[in-house]
Amino acid sequence: MQTHLAHEFAGTLEGQEAEAILRKCVHCGFCLATCPTYQLLGDELDSPRGRIYLMKQVLEGQQPTRKTQLHLDRCLTCRNCETTCPSGVEYGHLLDIGRRIVEEKVDRPKGEGALRWALKEGVPSPLFAPAMKLGQAVRGALPARLREKVPPRQSAGHWPTRTHARKVLLLAGCVQPAMSPNINHATARVLDAAGIQVVVAAEAGCCGAVKFHMNDQDGGKDQMRANIDAWWPYLERGEVEAIVMNASGCGVTVKEYGHLLRNDAKYSEKAARVSAATRDLSELLADIAPRLKNQLRRQLPGVVAWHPPCTLQHGQQLRGVVEPQLRALGFDVQLPAESHLCCGSAGTYSVLQAALSQQLRARKLGHLGALAPVVIASANVGCITHLQAGTDTPVRHWVELLDEALDEALA
Repeated sequence: MQTHLAHEFAGTLEGQEAEAILRKCVHCGFCLATCPTYQLLGDELDSPRGRIYLMKQVLEGQQPTRKTQLHLDRCLTCRNCETTCPSGVEYGHLLDIGRRIVEEKVDRPKGEGALRWALKEGVPSPLFAPAMKLGQAVRGALPARLREKVPPRQSAGHWPTRTHARKVLLLAGCVQPAMSPNINHATARVLDAAGIQVVVAAEAGCCGAVKFHMNDQDGGKDQMRANIDAWWPYLERGEVEAIVMNASGCGVTVKEYGHLLRNDAKYSEKAARVSAATRDLSELLADIAPRLKNQLRRQLPGVVAWHPPCTLQHGQQLRGVVEPQLRALGFDVQLPAESHLCCGSAGTYSVLQAALSQQLRARKLGHLGALAPVVIASANVGCITHLQAGTDTPVRHWVELLDEALDEALA
C-alpha cells in the first residue's frame, strides 16, 4: 500500500513505523473473514482493511472525524487478522498509533470521556480491590449490567510454602487478585507440585495494558517501567528461570515491552530481556505435565470446553498448546466451532461497546454450549468473567482444573 505521510508524521519514529506497516498491506481482504466486528456489522470500515484505510488517511493529513474514532473504537484488538494476514501486517501496532493520533484530534462527548478516564484510572488502582469487595458484599442488590461485572467472592485456598531450586516470577495482576484470587494460588500450587517455586515481586503492578490501549500510552509505559524495575533484580541475579503470566492479556503485553520501550534509552535493553524471559503459563505445560501425571486423582467427568483467548492464540500465537497436554493428563478437552473468534470481552470493550460485546458472547456461548460441557476452561480472567456472566455452566481457568485434580497430599 503506497503512502505519503503528512509533514507532521514524516520522519518521526511513529510515522516510520506506521508507514512500514501500511506498506505491507496488499488489500487482499483475507482479514474480513476472521474479523468479529465485520462478521456482525458487515461494514468495511468495521474491518481491519477498512480501519487501515482510515488510519492511512489520517497519517496522510486528512482530519479524522467522530466517525473515524467510532470505527477504531469498535475494534476488539483481538488480532485475529494478524493470524490470517498472509503479508504479516502488524495491525495491532498500527492501531495503537492510529488511535492515539485520533484521540488527540477528535474530542469525545464528556460522558464517554469520563467513563474512559474512570476505567483507565480505576481498574489498575489500589482502590479496585476494596471496591470489588464492596460490590461483592452487595452483589444481589446491584443492577444486572453491573452485577455481571462483579463475580461472587472466591476462596483462594492456601499458598504453598515449600522451597525449590527452580523458581519463576508470577505477575499477580491488577484485577485478578480481587476478582479471581484462586487462579494465582492454583498456579502456585500446581507449579509447586511440579517442583517449581512461585515468587511474586510485591512492587510489580498492572502490566500497563489498560492505560496503553485506552490511549494513555505514557501512563501505560510508566507502569511497564515500574514492573521492569521490580523484576530486574531477580533476573540480574539469575534467581528465576522465567516470568510467568497466567492471564494471557497481561502476557501478550509484557512480551511486547521490548517493542514498546525500544526507543527508551534507559529501559530498552532491560525491556527486551524481560520480554524474552516472559512465558505464558501454558508454555510450561509440556515440562510439568509428566511430573504431575502420577499425582492426579480422578479427573472431572464429562467434557471440558476450551475457549482459547485471543490474547493467547492471536496475540501470543500460542495455539494447540493447552489442549493436548490436558488430554494427556486425562481431561476430555474439546474445541467449539469458531474457536478462533473473540468472545467479546477484550479488556474494557465489554463496558465501552456493551451491545457488540454481548452479541459476541452469545455467539461464543452458543458454540461452547453445543459441546454439552460440564465446565468451560479458558486462560484469561477477562474472558472467564465475561463468559460466566452469560451462562450457568462453570467457567474456570485451566490451571484451576488441574489444581483440583492434584492429589491433595502432594499439592
